[in-house]
Amino acid sequence: MNTPISPVPRTKEQAKTTYNRLSRWYDLIAGSTEKKYRNIGLEMLDAHEGEHILEIGYGTGHCMVSLAKAVGATGHVTGIDISEGMHTITTERLTKAGLIDRADVLVGDAAQLPFPPESFDAVFMSFTLELFDTPEIPLVLAQCYQVLRPNGRIAIVSLIKKPGLAVRIYEWFHKKMPSAVDCRPIYAQQALIAAGFNIEKVRAMSMWGLPVEIILARKTT
Repeated sequence: MNTPISPVPRTKEQAKTTYNRLSRWYDLIAGSTEKKYRNIGLEMLDAHEGEHILEIGYGTGHCMVSLAKAVGATGHVTGIDISEGMHTITTERLTKAGLIDRADVLVGDAAQLPFPPESFDAVFMSFTLELFDTPEIPLVLAQCYQVLRPNGRIAIVSLIKKPGLAVRIYEWFHKKMPSAVDCRPIYAQQALIAAGFNIEKVRAMSMWGLPVEIILARKTT
C-alpha cells in the first residue's frame, strides 16, 4: 500500500507571491537543473506541425518557445501559470524569439481551466503537478482529460514518491519550509491512470538522488 504523499501547507496566494518574487531569478536557481528533464519530456511529447498544445505551469517560458517552434505557423501553443511574474518573463521570451503570434500566455489556475472540451492535441507539465495539493491533483488531471481531443496525449515530468532516504529528507524540508521547498514527490502514474489515461511510456531518472519520472500517457477516448 502506498504511503500518503505530503500535503501542501501553503495557499495558492502564497505560491503566487513566491513565484512572482522568484520569476526574475528562477532560471539561476533551478533552470539549469530542470532543463535536462523538461527537454526529455518535450522529446517524449513530440509536438508536430499544426498541433494545438497546452502547457500548464510554463514558468519562465523555455518550453513554450520550444513548443511554439515545433507546432509551426499553422499550430498554436497556450500556456497557463498562476504567477504574473512568470507571465511577464514568458511573454518577453516569446516576443524576443519572434513567436508570440503562435502563443497565448495566460495567468490562471489549472484546477479550473478556461477552455472548451477537446481544445488541444496535447498537454505538457514539467515539475508542476507536484505543486498542487493532494485533493487537487485528480481535479487538474480531470481538466486535462476534458480539454484533450480524442486520442490526445499528455507528458508529465514529476518528482516521484518512492521509499528512500533522499525522499524522506526532501519531504522533511518540504514540511519545515513549504514556501522554499513547495514541490514534493507524488504518485504521478497512479494519478494519470485514475484520471482515465493510458500510460504509454515512462523514463525513470534521478535528480540529486530524488526519483523523477517522465511519463507519456494518452486519452482513452
